[in-house]
Amino acid sequence: MAKIHPFKAIRPTRDKVNLVASRSYQSYTSFERDSRMDYNPYSFLHIVNPGYKYHKEISGEERYKLVRNRYLEFKEDEIFMQEDSPCYYVYKIVNREQESFCGIIAAASTEDYHNDVIKKHEDTLQDRESTFKEYLKTVGFNAEPVLLTYPDNDSISKIISETVGARAEYEFTTTNRDTHYLWKIEDQKSISEIQDAFSSIKTVYIADGHHRSASSYLLSQDLKENNPEHNGNEAYNFFMSYLIPESDLKIYEFNRLVKDLNGLSKEEFLIKLDEWFRIENRGPEVYRPSKPHHFSMYIDDEFYSLYLRKTTYEFTDALEELDAQILYKTVLKPILGIEDLRTDTRIEYSHGKNGIVKVKSDVDNGEYKVGFGLFPASVEQVKKIADEGLKMPPKSTYIEPKLRSGITIYEF
Repeated sequence: MAKIHPFKAIRPTRDKVNLVASRSYQSYTSFERDSRMDYNPYSFLHIVNPGYKYHKEISGEERYKLVRNRYLEFKEDEIFMQEDSPCYYVYKIVNREQESFCGIIAAASTEDYHNDVIKKHEDTLQDRESTFKEYLKTVGFNAEPVLLTYPDNDSISKIISETVGARAEYEFTTTNRDTHYLWKIEDQKSISEIQDAFSSIKTVYIADGHHRSASSYLLSQDLKENNPEHNGNEAYNFFMSYLIPESDLKIYEFNRLVKDLNGLSKEEFLIKLDEWFRIENRGPEVYRPSKPHHFSMYIDDEFYSLYLRKTTYEFTDALEELDAQILYKTVLKPILGIEDLRTDTRIEYSHGKNGIVKVKSDVDNGEYKVGFGLFPASVEQVKKIADEGLKMPPKSTYIEPKLRSGITIYEF
């Protein structure tokens, strides 16, 4: 049963939250990062990019220590404040397309992660796990929640609905036209009801944040070994999460772009595809797949539809039914010679929010020879793969909502 606890967040004062909040560090170009830090002294980017102050790229342990210093300075300058008592936080995002996401920010258990109460659908890289664990150990906080999803629950939905009827603690709109809201849940009755409701949920699923979850678990084990008075309730036994109901989760596909045809002519390539797919030339008109196991392909100014020949391809488990896996097993690996989807420089990915037109544009400009459009996976597919203990290929899903960093911070 899921252990989902309230916690005493460190968070920006109400007047500065819109200035502090930032996207994840990796989502900015270096020019965008510098521009924001040039004109906004309150941006959370100053904390996670401490070398900016010294006009120098800093990495490793030196960077981690400076991140810690910048964070403490934000606290000393009262840009951040800390909650007096443990709370849950209802967090709502309404994006520019008027899609709404609403859930609860809370502390999830590293033990639940280890015991598969919190289930995974992606592999993690050991080097990244260890690196981020050392980062967390030095800085002592986490500012970007892991995105978890749970089966829709009437009790939790009722409390959320009642909470959002009051004035929000935070309400601000970002430059990309997403509006963010945050409410505190601090009365003990509601806190107990939420905790009880989650304790009745057998399984929750990681939607986004597999490496952060894994690193938090490794950190908890390190700190446990060095604490002779460990009792399991220490803050390091939990990690900050944003839990949203499955009905609120939005999954987009990741389309594939490949730089060459692995030495094949276009005609030879199409003949090899014919073993696995029924192929139709759709001409220059943009074509998008409309259901699972159908793909679009763009090459030499023309779109093609690829319909999987189910008499040839065998569905043996949930992973084998995933379109990203089908494309890998039938095209990318055997025909185009792409073995490792993480490291091969001949393949690139474009998430579905960019649209199939982005794939067309990247092929037209000569950077890539062929592009493939996929149909997005469903929540049910993701859950089934996790339930069977399987792992998706890299870049199988692009999941929203994407959260801002620095709005709530979890210390351990």
